Amino acid sequence: MTSLVFTSDRRALAVEEWGEDAGAPVFLLHGTPGSRLGPIPRPMVLYQLGIRLITFDRPGYGRSERHFGRVVADIAADVRQIADHLGLTEFAVLGRSGGGPHALACAALLPERVRRTAVLVGLAPAQAEGLDWFEGMTASNTREYMAVRHQGRLISARLRSAAERIRADPARLVADLYHELPLSDRRIVGDGGIRRMLAATYTEAFRASADGWVDDLLAFCAPWGFELGGITVPTMLWHGADDTFSPVGHSRWLGANIPSSTVVIESGSAHFGAFDVLPDVLAWLAGPSRDDRASQRL
Repeated sequence: MTSLVFTSDRRALAVEEWGEDAGAPVFLLHGTPGSRLGPIPRPMVLYQLGIRLITFDRPGYGRSERHFGRVVADIAADVRQIADHLGLTEFAVLGRSGGGPHALACAALLPERVRRTAVLVGLAPAQAEGLDWFEGMTASNTREYMAVRHQGRLISARLRSAAERIRADPARLVADLYHELPLSDRRIVGDGGIRRMLAATYTEAFRASADGWVDDLLAFCAPWGFELGGITVPTMLWHGADDTFSPVGHSRWLGANIPSSTVVIESGSAHFGAFDVLPDVLAWLAGPSRDDRASQRL
């Protein structure tokens, strides 16, 4: 059941809980575009792992109200206020794809609350020194990010038009990208259950508008608002070696700049391979000690 949590500035955030009520709490921060509805592991998997999974629509997506002008760092206050509402003192944070930078913001800005963090197929900052940010990236993603960098908020009209097309046909987004997918990703999205789950999350993401999508892209291309080098929380950075949406070089760069991190690169896997490793990563996040410096590998 979806609940609404109101922030200190009276914005509504749509929150969903899954799995074991008394389990280890883990926030799962969705991709871009995405919503609180997934992708998530099956309920039985969460119960077996003893995980209380908390998802929510980032501002501007689904049922969550827009936070105009937000930067990546702003997510930490939203997560803290949801955790306070749920009575959680400590928790882990997992970010997939566009949720990755937001998970790192929580690790950097809520070190007294976040016990472990994991990022699956995440992005590095657009200003990352020494990183060719677009190397290995698909033409479609490159065009979107280049447009944001050069047009700023002028990109919003084009994204809103795209969101309308996706709302009318939720399967369209994956279908449009299919020709750019590596073989391993084609295998994953070829599964009917995965396609239905993606259609549901995209439908919910654009329930009201494309504002969340617009604001995510603007936030990724702007300074994030926190220092990666200050992260002390044990951090797992997982990436499929063949990822063409957020290339593997991003996690390698993040690993070199986050002292408490472990980088896991999986050969033969790509962007949607993150779905397959979710259970293993959740098991690591629910591990026994916040002082263990992410030395375990998947």
